[in-house]
Amino acid sequence: MKAHLLFEERDLRFEIAFSPIKGFAVTGPELPPRAGELAQDLGLADLLRAMAGGDALLFDVAKLVVFESLTDPREITYRQEVLSDCLAHPEVAREIYSIAVQAIVGEREIHQPFGKYPTGVMRRAVEVLGLFVGLLRRLRRIADDHVAAQGSRAFRTLFTMLREELDDEYFRRIDEHLARLKLKDGILLSAKLGKGNRGVGYVLRTPKARRRNWRERVGIGPRSSYSFEIAPRDEAGGRMLSELNDRGVNLIADALAQSTDHILSFFTLLCGEIGFYVGCVNLHEQLRARGALTCMPVPLPSGDTALSFQGIYDVCLALRSEAEVVGNDANADEKPLVMITGANSGGKSTLLRGIGLAQLMMQCGMFVGADTFCANVGEAIFTHFIREEDETMTSGKLDEELGRMSEIADLAVPRSIIMFNESFAATNEREGSEIAHQVVEALLDAGIKVIFVTHQFTLADTFYSNGVEALFLRAERTEDGRRTFKFVEGAPLPTSFGEDLYRRIGGLGATAAPG
Repeated sequence: MKAHLLFEERDLRFEIAFSPIKGFAVTGPELPPRAGELAQDLGLADLLRAMAGGDALLFDVAKLVVFESLTDPREITYRQEVLSDCLAHPEVAREIYSIAVQAIVGEREIHQPFGKYPTGVMRRAVEVLGLFVGLLRRLRRIADDHVAAQGSRAFRTLFTMLREELDDEYFRRIDEHLARLKLKDGILLSAKLGKGNRGVGYVLRTPKARRRNWRERVGIGPRSSYSFEIAPRDEAGGRMLSELNDRGVNLIADALAQSTDHILSFFTLLCGEIGFYVGCVNLHEQLRARGALTCMPVPLPSGDTALSFQGIYDVCLALRSEAEVVGNDANADEKPLVMITGANSGGKSTLLRGIGLAQLMMQCGMFVGADTFCANVGEAIFTHFIREEDETMTSGKLDEELGRMSEIADLAVPRSIIMFNESFAATNEREGSEIAHQVVEALLDAGIKVIFVTHQFTLADTFYSNGVEALFLRAERTEDGRRTFKFVEGAPLPTSFGEDLYRRIGGLGATAAPG
C-alpha cells in the first residue's frame, strides 16, 4: 500500500525512527546546498515552528519537505489539491496523522524478544499485527465517511484503495489467522525423517479441534494418536522441544515479520506525508487568527519569466507581530530583474523576504501570504543577504560577501532565482555599485532571475538609465517623512532619506539651545 499524498507516482524519501527515550528522529536526503543560508535570510525557523505547533516530528517533516523544492508545476498543483482538502477538513488530516503516529509508537513499545528466536519473533509479530489491524480499521472508517467529500486525486485514490483492500472479508480472515497464530491450542507440526533419522521438512499445521471418546480418555482400546511428557527437570528435553517449535514456526515467523514491516512502512510514509499537510493546517490557522490572508499561488514553468502579486507580505513577520502587516502589489512579468530601492527603514528587506518566502512556499506545494501570487518556478533558489560584522573573520566584510557570491555562482544553474539584500555595500558606493552591476549583468546573461534590494543609487540608476528590462520598485515616503511600507513603481532616487531617521531619534528635530 502507498499513500502518495506528496507525489503522484513516487514516495517521499525519508525514514522515521522512534525511541521511547529519545523520541522521533527523521532522516532523509541531504538538504540542498546553502539551505542554511536560505533559512537564515528568510527567517524560516519561525515558519517551521508555526507549522510544528510544538510537535518535534512535524518540525522535522516540514523542514524536509519545504527544502525539497518542486520544479514541475504539475507536481505543485497535485499538492495544492491535497492541501485544499486538508484545509477544508482539518479534523480528517489530524486524525490520519494521529493514527499513523500511534502505529509507529505502538510498534516500538511492544516488547522485543531477547535473541531472534522464531517463537518469540512470531509472538511479537502477532501482537504488532493486532495493533495494526485496529488502526487500519480506523483508517477504513475514515475512508468510508469522507471519500465523497474529497476533491483531490490523491485522497480519492488513497480512500478508494483502503476501502477495496481493507474490506470486511479481509478483516474477518485476518482476525481468524491472528486468533490461530496465538497458538492457544498448542503447536501442531508435521515432519519427515531424513538421514540419520533426523527430522526434515517441518510444517506448522492448523490444529483440528476434536473431542476424544471415553475409551481414549481412560486409555482403553486403540488410540488415534500417541504422546509423551517431558519430565520437569529434563532440561535437555526441554531445549530439544523448544528447537522443534522454532523449526516449525520459522517460516511463519519470517512471513509475519515481513508483513509487520510492510504495514509499518505504510504507516511511516503516511505519517510523514500527511504530517506535512497537518503542519500547513497549523500555519494556516495561526495566520487566519491574525487576520492575515493566504492564497493558492499559480506556478508557471521555469522557462517563463513571471512574477506578479497582490497583497504580498512577510509570513514570518505576521507570525511575530501583533500589528497588522502591510501588503504590496507588483507585476514583474517578462522582467528578469527586480530592483527595490527607496527610503531607509521603508520595508525593502521585508518585501524581499515576503517574495522569497512566497516563492519557496509555492515550490513545496503550500499556500502563500498574499491575495494573489503567480510566478515561474526556479530551478534553484539562493539568497545573498548582508551579514552583521563578525569579529572572528580573518578577512574583510567585502571579501566574505564575494566568497559567498562565488559559492552561489558555482551552484547556480540557468533559470535559478537569486535574491540580494544590500549586497556589496561594505565598500564605498562607487566600487560596491560596480561590483554589483557586473555580478547582476553576468547572472542575467546566464538566464537567472535577480531580485535586488539596495540603497546604492549609482547601482540602481545604472540599470534604470541603460533601459534594462526590469521592474523598479521604490519604498513610499510621505512628505512629512513617514514610512507607509508600501512600494510604487518609480525611478531610483539619489537619497535614502536617512535624515528622517535622524529626526525621529531627536537629532535634527531637537530644539536649538539659545545662544
